[in-house]
This record gives sequence, C-alpha cells and structure tokens, in this order.
Amino acid sequence: MKLGWFWIMTAWCVALIATTGALFIGEVMGMTPCLLCWYQRIFMFPLALILGMAAFTDDRRGAVYALPLALGGAAMAAYHTALVAGWVPKWWVPCGTGPSCSDQNLEILGGIQIPWLSLLAFTAIALLLFVYLRKTRS
Repeated sequence: MKLGWFWIMTAWCVALIATTGALFIGEVMGMTPCLLCWYQRIFMFPLALILGMAAFTDDRRGAVYALPLALGGAAMAAYHTALVAGWVPKWWVPCGTGPSCSDQNLEILGGIQIPWLSLLAFTAIALLLFVYLRKTRS
C-alpha cells in the first residue's frame, strides 16, 4: 500500500456512508428531499463513485477530480445549514413548491439535523482529500 491510500479510502467511506444515508432517508423512509438537499445529492453521489475508483486503482487524479465536488457540496451544505439555523432571511429561501428547505423535520443522532451532517461529510471529505493530495505530491 502506498502512503496516501488510507486518506483516500477514508474519504471514500465517508462519501459512501453519506450516499447510503441519503438514499435510505429518501427511498426507505419515504421523505421527499427539498431543493437544497437535491443539490447536495448532486455533489455527493458522484463522490462515492469517483473516490471508490480512485482508491482501488490508486489513481491520484480521482482526488483532483473529487475536490471541486467536495468544496461545492460544502458550500451548498453551509448555505442550507445557515438557512435552517435562521441566519439567512426568510425572503432569501430558494425553495418553491415541495418540502421546505428552512423547516427540517428530521433529526437524528440526538437532535442533529440533516444539513449539519451533510456539511460535516463534505468538510471531512475535502480535508481528507487535501491531506491525500499533499502526502502524494511528487
């Protein structure tokens, strides 16, 4: 095993757990995601594929391709988190018809809301990718 394999493998595991959790909440629990949740899924689902391929083929380019997705997802999750926390004015809410982006009903793990977990996952993946890219720099 090479030096950075642990870091990219851990990033892939975080992306895989987040993707599985999002699919479980939407498909098994039957909760319709809001518009911002859909955007976060657009950033997260490819990460599970890209990082999985990068980890098992030991290809550094996968981390380079995944980093913009992780940073974009973190920005989207940070906005969603600020919206749920009430730090963003109500007139600035992007959701129209469908589930409300600012009124989250699902809390897990002792009161943690889904946008907070999404922000944590994207931030962890981005940090792990930064460490991996730094360790494998040639």
